[in-house]
Amino acid sequence: MGGVVAIGLALRHPEKVRRLVLVATSGGIDVAGLRAAEWRDEYRGEYPDAMAWIWRERPDYGTAITQITAPTLLVFGDADPLSPASVGERVAGLLPTSALRVVAGGSHSLAREHPDEMARLIVAHLL
Repeated sequence: MGGVVAIGLALRHPEKVRRLVLVATSGGIDVAGLRAAEWRDEYRGEYPDAMAWIWRERPDYGTAITQITAPTLLVFGDADPLSPASVGERVAGLLPTSALRVVAGGSHSLAREHPDEMARLIVAHLL
């Protein structure tokens, strides 16, 4: 949900977003047909005390996302069932100034699994 929150902030406050990094996110777009697994029921079972907005909210940024002009790094793993690389490709096609990087063997836990590669990609994007 972090990517969806970041996109919402970038849309509401574009003057405060110089660069954007989105990792393994739906981006608030319709992911039907993109092989993304549904995670909400399992999440609710695993974290019953989590805030309801995490699993209930489904913002639709499908059209608005095209308005984000901040250079955006998209990082997806090629072994992520929740946010597969096909979702990254769709988000990249909607963001006018984005670069998509797909991490080999990366699941939804990219930062924990590939910390050195993630750090290298993010630092290069932010400089």
